[in-house]
Amino acid sequence: QVQLVESGGGLVQPGGSLRLSCLASGFTFSNVVMRWYRQAPGKERELVASITTTGDFTNYADSVKGRFTISRDNAKNTVTLQMNSLKPEDTAVYYCNFYATVAARNIWGQGTQVTVSS
Repeated sequence: QVQLVESGGGLVQPGGSLRLSCLASGFTFSNVVMRWYRQAPGKERELVASITTTGDFTNYADSVKGRFTISRDNAKNTVTLQMNSLKPEDTAVYYCNFYATVAARNIWGQGTQVTVSS
């Protein structure tokens, strides 16, 4: 069964850091581009970062460039989002994602809440 499980969210003060992890199972992790999305209350879900199958190339939303880093460990079937210099506007539910080509649909984790507040 295809599954993505996020962890690492929580409450942090502005300027702080959090590290999100996503553990994948049920598919060949090393074959897919992985992405992190987020959705704030009342807003649409937005792409935060993506990473290619080998990890050689990454891409970031302008709002997080220079503060967030996406990485992956294909041996451990995990993708990680290191978030530094967090701002209140980073508050959202963060989702791990990949697009399943054969099924022609997006696969999502359950999400993890990140709250940046003093």
